Amino acid sequence: MGQRPVERDPDRGETMLQKLDRNWTDLLQELRVLQTGIQILTGFLLTLPFQQRFAGLNRIQIGLYLALVVLSVLVTALLMSTVVMHRTFFQQRIKRALVNNSDMLLRWTLVLVGLILVGTIGLIFDIVLSGAAGAVAALAVGLVVALLWLVLPQVLRRRALRARTAKDGRR
Repeated sequence: MGQRPVERDPDRGETMLQKLDRNWTDLLQELRVLQTGIQILTGFLLTLPFQQRFAGLNRIQIGLYLALVVLSVLVTALLMSTVVMHRTFFQQRIKRALVNNSDMLLRWTLVLVGLILVGTIGLIFDIVLSGAAGAVAALAVGLVVALLWLVLPQVLRRRALRARTAKDGRR
C-alpha cells in the first residue's frame, strides 16, 4: 500500500496541514490584538456608572450605554468561543473546520467591535456636547471604520492581485 502524495501549495510549498497551522497562528494573533482592544474598551464602559456625571444621563443615553455594555460582553464571549472551539476540536483532526469557523466568528466579532466603536464615540459626544454632535461623531466614525475595514482592504487587495497577475504574465 503506497502512500498518497502530499499535496503542496505551489506558492509556499506547504502541505495543507502546514497551511492550516499557519492560518490558525495568524488568526490567533489577530484575536490577541482584538482582545486587548476590547478589554480596554469594556473596562472603560464598566467604569462609567461610577462617574458623577452618569446620574445626569437621560433614558436614551442610558439605553445606548447598556446596549454598548451588552455588545462588549458579546464580543468577549465571541472571542472566547474560539478558545472553546479549539478545546472541543482538539486532536480530532478537523483543523480546517476550526480555522473556517474561527474565521467566521472573528468576522462577526469585528462587526460588533465596529458597532461598539461607533456607539461609544456617539455616546461620549452626546454627553459632552449634544445629541446632534453625538450623531455626527457616530456617523463620521462609522464612515471611517467602513472605509478602513471594508473599502481600503478591497482596494489594496485588487491592486495587489493585479500586480501579481502582471508579474506572473511577465515570467
